[in-house]
Amino acid sequence: MALALEADIHHLISARAGTRLAQAAETWVPAQDSCRDLNRTTPRGRLFAFAAAAICLLLLLLAPQLLFAAALALALGSLVMSQLMKLVALAALPRQTAATAAILPPNPPLVSILVPLFHEQDIARTLVARLSRLTYPKALLDVVLVLVLEAEDRLTRETLARTELPPWMRTITVPPGRVTTKPRALNYAYRFTRGEIIGIYDAEDAPAPDQIDRVVAQFHESPADVGCLQGILDYYNPRANWLSRCFTIEYASWFRILLPGLSRLGLVVPLGGTTVFFRRAVLEKVCGWDAHNVTEDADLGVRLARHGFRTDLMPSVTREEANNRFWPWIKQRSRWLKGYGITWWVHTRQPRRLWRDLGPKRFAGLQILFLTTLVQFALAPVLWSFWLILMGLPHPLDAFLTRPVILGLTAIFLSAEAVSILIGLAALARSPHRFLMPWVPTLFAYFPLGTVAIYKALWETLRNPFYWDKTQHGRSAPDTPGEDHPPGG
Repeated sequence: MALALEADIHHLISARAGTRLAQAAETWVPAQDSCRDLNRTTPRGRLFAFAAAAICLLLLLLAPQLLFAAALALALGSLVMSQLMKLVALAALPRQTAATAAILPPNPPLVSILVPLFHEQDIARTLVARLSRLTYPKALLDVVLVLVLEAEDRLTRETLARTELPPWMRTITVPPGRVTTKPRALNYAYRFTRGEIIGIYDAEDAPAPDQIDRVVAQFHESPADVGCLQGILDYYNPRANWLSRCFTIEYASWFRILLPGLSRLGLVVPLGGTTVFFRRAVLEKVCGWDAHNVTEDADLGVRLARHGFRTDLMPSVTREEANNRFWPWIKQRSRWLKGYGITWWVHTRQPRRLWRDLGPKRFAGLQILFLTTLVQFALAPVLWSFWLILMGLPHPLDAFLTRPVILGLTAIFLSAEAVSILIGLAALARSPHRFLMPWVPTLFAYFPLGTVAIYKALWETLRNPFYWDKTQHGRSAPDTPGEDHPPGG
């Protein structure tokens, strides 16, 4: 028997078993639930892809109007279904109530927080300051915040070496492997945690000071099938420029309308990548994160539902930096859309099994949510083609565009725009950003950027499906001093 520091024990484990643990982190999720075989084609898959391409090419050559009409029907169908889902989610929401103080249980549990860092130069000192505001009893309950590093990332290691870390914060270095992704790092670092509750923050996050208290209290009051709590994500720099304003409106719609609505309806909730908290036993049962999926959060949300667990929304806010530069925004959104497409493919490649796991309602909800997102961005140019008519130019479907058809299409387009504005206004009314309401109508010029992103995502899916396009943070300061320090709810 001997006394040793926990850090020394972890260092020894990493030195002796780090390679094996890193390999295990890449394959923790069973193959049937992982996308790691995405770049391995089968004869059946190649035949299907060839047949689909051949059919589209023949239609383009022999019946281009039929192909365009089919694409239009698919685009219109996805538009209508998407807007209906937003309205149903809005209708499912309860009236807002004032947040009450979190009451901790008699014996609060240990909470472990994983904070993935990669190529971060300026964020470390700010991160320590923001997480130090958490009011959960760190010293008494040994709250562990694990900073996850990749071994090749000298920049972040040197930055942290110059940063004085509090005793409740430590670093875990992830050995190199076949992929360099956030979920792989999370799987590896998870083995070095002891908390009954596991949480995730990103490097630029500024959580509400009482957030961990609220997590512990809500898990204590929730039934055992609530395996995950998702917090509200918001931005602390919405005034930076037009792009940050629109991004803030979009986030408000997603985290204050759509996700809470899906949760109340009992549908699958695709998680956000940060401010998510899990019961340790639940995370063990679903085998953590898929190390190869670039939207491991959305994928994990689906797997939680397939294992019979629920995700509840938590009335606590984490603020982060809105990505407000054009090309970095495109790169970040292309990664999200690539991951959404991969996640849909992974879980739908065995549709009967997915139906059996989820049931009819959640199966349908998952298909609507994922497919409408992908189809709308991919086929948006088909809908944009109707601007040709307004400009007095010929349209590919001129022969079929009778007056009743044009009136019907106009009604669909105007109704969809009205729903988008309604959702944006309702979301901002539930947020501290009501000053952004005049900017909601400008979203019609914001969402087309997603079409650029999805074609980049499709190209990457074919060439390098597991490539993680890192988003650089620390480029935009809070709009006003203290803006990154949110109140409780």
